[in-house]
Amino acid sequence: MILPKTNRLTAEQLAEVTAIVGAFGCKIQPIVGAVRTIYAIVGDEREELMINRLEGLAFVDRIDRIQSPFKLMDKRSDLATHRIKAGGVTLGEELFVIAGACTIDPKNPNYFYETAAAVKEAGAHVLRGGVWKPRTNPYTFQGDVKSLDILMEASRRTGLPVDTEVMEDAHIKLALDAGVHSLQIGARNALNYSLLRAVGRAIAERDTVVLLKRSIHMGPLNEFISAAEYIAAFGNPNVILCPRGTTPTLDGYRNHPDESITPLLKEKTWAPVVVDPSHSVGKAAYVPAAALAAVAYGADGLCIESHVDPSKGIGDDPKQAITPDMLAKTIRRAKQLWALSRGA
Repeated sequence: MILPKTNRLTAEQLAEVTAIVGAFGCKIQPIVGAVRTIYAIVGDEREELMINRLEGLAFVDRIDRIQSPFKLMDKRSDLATHRIKAGGVTLGEELFVIAGACTIDPKNPNYFYETAAAVKEAGAHVLRGGVWKPRTNPYTFQGDVKSLDILMEASRRTGLPVDTEVMEDAHIKLALDAGVHSLQIGARNALNYSLLRAVGRAIAERDTVVLLKRSIHMGPLNEFISAAEYIAAFGNPNVILCPRGTTPTLDGYRNHPDESITPLLKEKTWAPVVVDPSHSVGKAAYVPAAALAAVAYGADGLCIESHVDPSKGIGDDPKQAITPDMLAKTIRRAKQLWALSRGA
């Protein structure tokens, strides 16, 4: 819908608008009201260049789209009945939990092995562990490819599928060749469209799952869902949306918790929503409450950082990882809330 700045377009303005949409195979249908006339675009209105040209006209107030900008991830698409399975769980049928250390310490692999066993015992379905880490400071620990062997050994010992973040083509290949089950795209790369395409191409013929975190900068929900569309467009729609807090930060929290966007996402897309409360609040003491809030808002699952001895962890673990005992309590409470909120 085209909404002009005045009550209606002049004949010359209507001719200009008609010419623009006509170049993209569309037509204009005026809808005359008692006070104001609006102009419907008849045809596929998702062509971005057409919309940009219309929005650039001085006499146009705004464009309201009727069609969704994403064809695959939309709740009304042919994929609306698609279900994602991971760790023996069909997301949406029971509470799904990813848990584990922020960063795998290649010098102390036993910490990760012990953590892996403990989070499985606590009720996690997928084991997370950082092999490569994006860091703001170039002199801090950036991860180590040796940690990939530790991650996969923990998977063999526990039987849990694993999730790890990738940041470049080389990481994608190494992770998939090693047998990583879930590729994580972090907040700093959530709008790295070259990486999104690369991941989409790499998993097109696989049953690999992608955990896509929301951009670190607070952006429109359509932007978040469209990032998932980049991946799904190559043929594998196993993309999980992961709110994880955004900027600007909220005093006392690491980020601005954004679990409340869950119902808004679910109005737009069929994709499951798994919230990361650890990065949202950034402090272990706040994580259990943030996790329960996410479930109350309708999240399909949780991605929680946990470590057997957080004070001896590296990366974010010392400040925001919870112990496996607390993880178990949080999962139990979250399952109770899940059942209550879903009428089970």
